[in-house]
Amino acid sequence: MKKIFFVLIVVTILFSCKSSISEVNHIIDKEFEIYKVANSKATLILFPCFPCDIENTKNEFPIIEEANKKGISVVLMNYNFKLYLKDSELQNLSKHFNSIFKNNKLSTDNVYIGGFSGGGNVTLLLSNYLIKEENSIQPKGVFIVDSPVDLLGLYKVSEKNSITNFSNESVEEANWIIDTFNSEFGNPKDSISLYEKLSPYTLETNTISNVENLKNLKIRLYTEPDFDWWLKNRKNQKDEINSYFIEQLYNDLKIKGFQKIELINTKNKGYRADGTRHPHSWAIVDKENLLNWVLKKY
Repeated sequence: MKKIFFVLIVVTILFSCKSSISEVNHIIDKEFEIYKVANSKATLILFPCFPCDIENTKNEFPIIEEANKKGISVVLMNYNFKLYLKDSELQNLSKHFNSIFKNNKLSTDNVYIGGFSGGGNVTLLLSNYLIKEENSIQPKGVFIVDSPVDLLGLYKVSEKNSITNFSNESVEEANWIIDTFNSEFGNPKDSISLYEKLSPYTLETNTISNVENLKNLKIRLYTEPDFDWWLKNRKNQKDEINSYFIEQLYNDLKIKGFQKIELINTKNKGYRADGTRHPHSWAIVDKENLLNWVLKKY
């Protein structure tokens, strides 16, 4: 009798697990992956860092299972190698979004978009465009994770890093940014108009035109201002890291009347999946707290 009872318990557990797993529809495409749950309460879209991909997001920010358990569908984008979006790119990406939602029957009722590093810039620019153009996809909230929101500021810090020549990684990145921005925007000494046009934010001129349509959205700005780490590992001062520009963006948006915006400064949470300490990491985001934020009505 005990054996029969034990078998029944095992079968019940296995059946329950199988039933739970079957409720998640995993859709794979070279440009995106979807983990769609039945009767989805929300859709969470994640953009990777520059130049990361879906697998990197999965590894560094394992949120899918927890999101699905809470009834949230997750869309992982492979859209990378972007720190800014030109008009044609905004148009194409928004059309791509519409196609993803329509072809995979995703609900547009409760959409949240977020991204790490460069993916955060894409998040802000795309979301602003979707609202401006009254697209069928209207995000309810957006979040960024330690993103370089000020391209003009990034250029000037890169110039300094190149001259300082302290870290090979920092110098290589700085030289790439200088060369790329000179080619795409020109030297800001001549004109900063293109920087203002394509950057989410420009501190020097207090330009927020590329995020002004997000005023009624829930917004979270995640960053970890570990000044000691940046000084020790990159020789960067407090006003030369992403945290500084993100805080200035937050202050300017608050002044402009953004009521649903949060600046989330973390401490000692930034670690890569391999255990390496780095404040510029997906790990600064508390996953459960983020998912609860997605589900909570403002």
